[in-house]
Amino acid sequence: MRAIEFQEYGGPEVLRLVRAGTPEPGPGQVTVDAAYAGVNFADLKARAEGYRVPSLPFRPGLEVSGRIRAVGEGVRGLRPGQEVAALVEGGAYAEVVVADAVTVFPLPAGLDLRSAAALPTVVPTAHALVHEVGRLRAGESVLVQGAAGGVGTVAGQLARAAGAGAVYGVVSSAAKAGHALAHGYDEVFTGDAFADDVRRATGGRGVDLVLDPVGGDTLRRGLDALAVFGRLVSFGNASGAAPWQVGQPELYARGLSVSGFSILTLARSAPDALRALAERSFRTVSDGGVSLPVTAEFALADAAEAHRLMGGRTSTGKLLLRVAGE
Repeated sequence: MRAIEFQEYGGPEVLRLVRAGTPEPGPGQVTVDAAYAGVNFADLKARAEGYRVPSLPFRPGLEVSGRIRAVGEGVRGLRPGQEVAALVEGGAYAEVVVADAVTVFPLPAGLDLRSAAALPTVVPTAHALVHEVGRLRAGESVLVQGAAGGVGTVAGQLARAAGAGAVYGVVSSAAKAGHALAHGYDEVFTGDAFADDVRRATGGRGVDLVLDPVGGDTLRRGLDALAVFGRLVSFGNASGAAPWQVGQPELYARGLSVSGFSILTLARSAPDALRALAERSFRTVSDGGVSLPVTAEFALADAAEAHRLMGGRTSTGKLLLRVAGE
């Protein structure tokens, strides 16, 4: 089979198309004949700096859609030929992908494999940020960093559907604002002055909930954008800044709270909770409440081009690698 690997860390050029043996599932696993693989910023961090890479060579990719090829010993409720989406620790950039059965999800009725490749990380993450962790209530306001990205696109829609009083976004360029405005956002800000923009838009009050995948100084500014009793959810550190710390000086005066979420960590520590979250979030897609943000696809052999586009911070929505049918 064909797969994408890198043998050293670096730019997109280190990604190589290789031939490899077809894997077989172990106990509690399945193999999936891949149709599409999702491209995530975590894949770029793995390639560039070894994020979550146990050893080299490494095959990136956290999510895949396709049909089950084979099931391993002890697997129940999954069968060969079944259309699924799967969350994996790595290895999704391949024609055949090994996945733990606990993170393999049968597709909701009517959902095609191309759209399904956006399910494993984007939709459950956005749902958790808005509902399970962010606990957004009707009438509250929310500010989403990376509003034009995959998670941001879905989070805006979910916040609107939850009855948010106002949905604000932050993007890195004016060119991305139109995409966000078409997916549930009332107003979109650019640049580092977003906290001032929020105060202006809210009459000085601030927002009730901030969703932040950036970390560093951006997270600090997000705290400044919160209203009294506001909540911030951290779900990444795209800035690459040193791990942030927050304590009494930042929180006590206005009764603020900070929480965090990582779907990959949840998959390790509480797979049953992840499955329940996935089922809830997938229903928002099958019910028509959320449109999935697939905006571009690349051939598997062109994975480096997908990384260049995402790394250039000009992409919107969700990028996919097309694996089947090549």
